[in-house]
Amino acid sequence: MKQYQNTLFVITQGAWLRREGQTLLVQVQKEVRLRVPIHTIAGVICFGRVLCSPSAMELCGRSGVPISWLTERGRFIARAEGPISGNVLLRREQYRRADDLAASASIARAVVAAKIANSRTVLQRALRDHPDFSNAPQIEQAVQGLRIHLTELDKAPPLDQVRGVEGESARCYFGVFNHLITAQKDEFFYMGRSRRPPLDNMNALLSFLYTLLAHDVAAALQSVGLDPAVGFLHRDRPGRPGLALDLMEEMRAFLADRLALSLVNLRQVQGPGFRASESGAVWMDDATRKEVLQAWQKRKQEEIQHPFLGERMTIALMLPTQALLLARHLRGDLDAYPPFIWK
Repeated sequence: MKQYQNTLFVITQGAWLRREGQTLLVQVQKEVRLRVPIHTIAGVICFGRVLCSPSAMELCGRSGVPISWLTERGRFIARAEGPISGNVLLRREQYRRADDLAASASIARAVVAAKIANSRTVLQRALRDHPDFSNAPQIEQAVQGLRIHLTELDKAPPLDQVRGVEGESARCYFGVFNHLITAQKDEFFYMGRSRRPPLDNMNALLSFLYTLLAHDVAAALQSVGLDPAVGFLHRDRPGRPGLALDLMEEMRAFLADRLALSLVNLRQVQGPGFRASESGAVWMDDATRKEVLQAWQKRKQEEIQHPFLGERMTIALMLPTQALLLARHLRGDLDAYPPFIWK
């Protein structure tokens, strides 16, 4: 399996990506700012007016390094990647399972169970770390509610009911999310999810982190030969990476939500770093975006013990590991898909 390394983020407006042998160069106004050997990166994300030469795109495509373009404010535009790796028989099996509602429900239940369990762990750790929480009773109630939703999945409900459980558990979790914000409450608060565009600072931060997570998960799925567009919980919709969204559900609370809370509660990001447009949309400025990207890369290099394999690995490597476990299940090597459950 490919050892995933860092993602190259290019945020300087007017930057130019070009190739020199097996190295990517980042050039700004004819000055080379960075040289990166292609084998050391897992993907490239370009924000705003960043150009890429055909030879650089060829190098990335042949090396299995996807390039994504986002607006300067972090909204996804497009993605370029080389030939799909892996066996076509694996993708055919993925499509057959996606067309089988019972088979889809089995995988969807595993994904949703992991999402609920990880969300519950986030709340439990918050209670442990802050025993003096004034809102502890509400958080404890949410923890118990999530436990009940987990038991509902033990009854092996069909796909539509799995989606219902997922929706109810998300409302239960996010219903107390605002209580987990312990600093800068005047500038960071959570009163409900808003996206496309985000309408407050916390939603802007969460949306940005979810975009980064979606990029990494899609790349991980692609690396093992799965089609990121065809999911089991998230059904087919033009332009939607259904399977990437499926696998993201396991990781949102553990990776993106926890990082957002840490950045705010430790004051690594602050209110003045966010700007509201005339339409009400809220975006991060360049300095704040850079701080978040650095924190994201640092978090991905942290080590955890994989709950199924029992091996220590970086969080960056955990994403393609989950993709590989899903591929092994679809091939018939594993009786069931073992989702990532944080302990």
